[in-house]
Amino acid sequence: MRFFDLWSMSSSNLWKRKVRTILTVLGVVIGTASIVVMISLGLGLSESMMKEIEENGGLTTITVYPGESNSFEEDNTDKLLTDELVETIQNIDHVDVASPVLNINVIGKYGSYENSYINVMGMTVEALEKMGFELKEGTIPQRDVGRLQFLYGNQVLAEFYSSKGGSSYWETGELPDIDLMNDSIFIIFDADAYWNVQYNDGSAGYGDDSGTPVTPPKKYLVETCGVMAGGPEDYNQYSWNVYCDIDLLTTQLKKVFKNKAIPGQPTTSSGKPYKELYYNSIYVNVDNIDNVTTVQKEIVELGYQAESNMEWVESQQRQYGYIQAVLGGIGAVSMLVAAISITNTMMMSIYERTKEIGIMKVLGCDLRNIQTLFLMEAGFIGLIGGVVGVTLSYCISGVINIVVNKMGTEMQLSYIPFWLAAIGIIFAVLVGMAAGFFPSLRAMRLSPLAAIRNE
Repeated sequence: MRFFDLWSMSSSNLWKRKVRTILTVLGVVIGTASIVVMISLGLGLSESMMKEIEENGGLTTITVYPGESNSFEEDNTDKLLTDELVETIQNIDHVDVASPVLNINVIGKYGSYENSYINVMGMTVEALEKMGFELKEGTIPQRDVGRLQFLYGNQVLAEFYSSKGGSSYWETGELPDIDLMNDSIFIIFDADAYWNVQYNDGSAGYGDDSGTPVTPPKKYLVETCGVMAGGPEDYNQYSWNVYCDIDLLTTQLKKVFKNKAIPGQPTTSSGKPYKELYYNSIYVNVDNIDNVTTVQKEIVELGYQAESNMEWVESQQRQYGYIQAVLGGIGAVSMLVAAISITNTMMMSIYERTKEIGIMKVLGCDLRNIQTLFLMEAGFIGLIGGVVGVTLSYCISGVINIVVNKMGTEMQLSYIPFWLAAIGIIFAVLVGMAAGFFPSLRAMRLSPLAAIRNE
């Protein structure tokens, strides 16, 4: 018997008993939808976690810090971060970019507006290019400009406030009237000197209360090269920072703090700065996520602290794996009930078609064809139930995400990738055929004469 004939007979036999077939298919629909939706909840949590990680450091990034007992202390420069260490890390296999990171807090001023805490991060241009900034306007700091340029995070503007007693965005809900790209923003690098002046003038501030006159620090006009995309409440790992070329920043700081220690740099016991510049951290970008753990271990073996998101990711993935297994198991109970229903349907069909089976055998129909006929009928039930169940799963998933978003949570709680939908349909077909296997064996083993005599 040809395959097309078996296909035609199995499909027509199903629709001869429409009510029973529809009820059986309904069980498969519920079982498939239960499994797919349950697993999608675990996948949604995992996807949300990965998205959050991408916004807070990425998966191929390692941050290196000084050795645990060797932070910026006086007369203690062992295990601090130097250019030599940066070069050593750069030469480790699978390291794409290794960049020193120099942090300094500065004060920004524009007219009566002031931002008293701007975190400036100096990095190499290669590292800035790797960080994948999404810009609202402008560019990242350019390599060959030859002058210091700032790239502002999207939340920096919200921290400007009126020095005449005004409030910032977080109190008023209104951003200051400042165009970071086109207005002249003056930067005070010597924040300590600035606050000393404010304090000695009787204004609010921080500094030495000895009363010794302090020379007001110079203000420098620093060009803005770009502003990151997003509003004042769109947070990501870059939002609060200002980025620039580390070489130009170093040149500027040596000019401002000539013969003095740059803030944050270690000093000798006599308070003098070292000739070499030490960095706050080192940014390391690895070529592939699979190599992050290996590179991180090599850096730790050098005696330095190295942090990445991989350890946390692996821990979370294990937890979400358990969640998916539990949720999938709950959904599998519904599919087990559906499988029993298919088995029952096929057994009833065999009892009702005993004479038909006997006639097919007497006419010389191959036993395997008889078994295939019933397996195809069971497979049809699984296929129809699987397709409808997956479609229903997408609908349920959409409703879940809408409800979650209306509750104020910006996350995709339920996520159904294409592969999950495909596996759901294939699984439903396999369950249907497995449930129909024993009934098909019974049909194949029926005695032809007994089947024909059966009323």
